[in-house]
Amino acid sequence: MRWPAIRAERFSALLTDDRLAACITDRRNPDQTVHTLAAVIRFRLLAIAAGYEDGNDATDLRGDPVFKLALDRLPSERDLCSQSTISCLENVPDVRMLLRMGRAMVDLYCASFRQVPKRIMLDIDDTFDAVHGAQQLRLFNAHYDEYEFQPIVVFDGDGRFVAALLRPAKRPSGVEIRAFLRRLIRALRASWPRTEILVRADGHYACPEVLDWCEAAAGIDYVLGLPTTSTLRRHVTRLEASTAARFTAAPDRGKGPALQGVLRWRQHLELGPPHRRAGRG
Repeated sequence: MRWPAIRAERFSALLTDDRLAACITDRRNPDQTVHTLAAVIRFRLLAIAAGYEDGNDATDLRGDPVFKLALDRLPSERDLCSQSTISCLENVPDVRMLLRMGRAMVDLYCASFRQVPKRIMLDIDDTFDAVHGAQQLRLFNAHYDEYEFQPIVVFDGDGRFVAALLRPAKRPSGVEIRAFLRRLIRALRASWPRTEILVRADGHYACPEVLDWCEAAAGIDYVLGLPTTSTLRRHVTRLEASTAARFTAAPDRGKGPALQGVLRWRQHLELGPPHRRAGRG
């Protein structure tokens, strides 16, 4: 049994389970309820932390004395919840409950700081998550040649988890990304209204909807990659050549002339006003 892993995650689970349970409407009959939502969530979290990601593992773990102790239950007391109880719980939340749970995770992230940070960086990306069954939302991804999810995950500049969105295995649209960012920033602003936020993401996040929203949002800076195109490559090649020529022509004047050339080309490469961005795909 991986007791160190359980002990390391137990405090985090104690903070998390009550918050997540409060986001879920429990429609079970109280007279027939043995395990509270918080207890079920805590057992699931600790099992995952110990390396037991499959809900079916609860069948063997529910009587394990170490897990019982981790949930403040004596080894001689009633067993923990079964796999069927976990499966029922995971099918209860609707869209509104899931949104509340996502907000609760952001609140936990904010509560982990001793003082309000002046500035944070949000590193946003989607990742590959293979599935091994007929789960809802699964799609076949030709790039990975597998069925998978493609969740959006967010970490801060220090590698701390901020938020995640489970979604199908396809490229997120601009509307979907904008809605996710809007909810995430709103949740962060509720705790940190004056914190400066830098959003960093790869090229497929640099779509008109996201760019327009970042420009309009107060206190938001952004660094988004641009997909490589022949036009962009041609501009960059010319920029490199002109910058090198300026520096070679006047090396005794330092980097001033070269920097001016970079700034002029930067203005030339701007995406332009919103009505022009949308037309460029």
